[in-house]
Amino acid sequence: MDNNVLLAFFLTLLAGLSTGIGSLIAFLYRHTNRKFLSVALGFSAGVMVYVSTIEIFVKAKDSLVAFMGYRLGNWVTVISFFGGMFFIAIIDKLIPSEENPHEVKLMEEIEKNPPSTKLMRMGIFTALAIAIHNFPEGLATFVSALQDPTIAVPIVVAIAIHNIPEGIAVSVPIYQATGSRKKAFCYSFLSGLAEPIGALVGWIILRPFMNDAVFGILFAAVAGIMVFISFDELLPAAREYGEHHLSIYGLIAGMIIMAVSLLLFL
Repeated sequence: MDNNVLLAFFLTLLAGLSTGIGSLIAFLYRHTNRKFLSVALGFSAGVMVYVSTIEIFVKAKDSLVAFMGYRLGNWVTVISFFGGMFFIAIIDKLIPSEENPHEVKLMEEIEKNPPSTKLMRMGIFTALAIAIHNFPEGLATFVSALQDPTIAVPIVVAIAIHNIPEGIAVSVPIYQATGSRKKAFCYSFLSGLAEPIGALVGWIILRPFMNDAVFGILFAAVAGIMVFISFDELLPAAREYGEHHLSIYGLIAGMIIMAVSLLLFL
């Protein structure tokens, strides 16, 4: 169990710190590669939707049915699934759209904003918004890895892809405001730390109460969180960055690769 906890925490750390990759991309390229981001974000959504509905939701239901019985177990699974959606929706609603990291921002558009104080404020608030968003995402990744490491790796890849544009959204305005690549990278990097911190805090709080029922409820809520992120954030962003068809092709490719990777572990 301890080895599983360490592995789950390590995978969550990798997913969170991918915001740093976005920061590096922002320094290397002056223009957003729209087609790549459109496919990548669609791919990430496909992975998360497929694994949430086909794998995570089913495992949560099996755990809850075994603990609570068929009827109550099914009801609790569905309530937990939509509860996860409701939880992440509230967090999304509390953050103003201009500071929301999931509102599409292109590098070249961010660079057009001249006032440095406004840019600095945008970068810091975006970093805080990402930290708030990444907290439940970190717990979601951690619980998935803890329950079944074989499904965790593709989830980590999906979350990492999802975090790359967030790193761009933090680092570009801060770099433009300060002229410091180091400062911009640090803010971007630190905002991603909320993911492993969310996992750690969640685990410390929940560990004394952990049993099949708590795991099942958490797992169903994780599925809801991931589906909401995919439909509310990843797919709309993918469509904004590129052509409609590219995001759908990415979505289908993500589902296929996720399906094949799960079949390989049967």
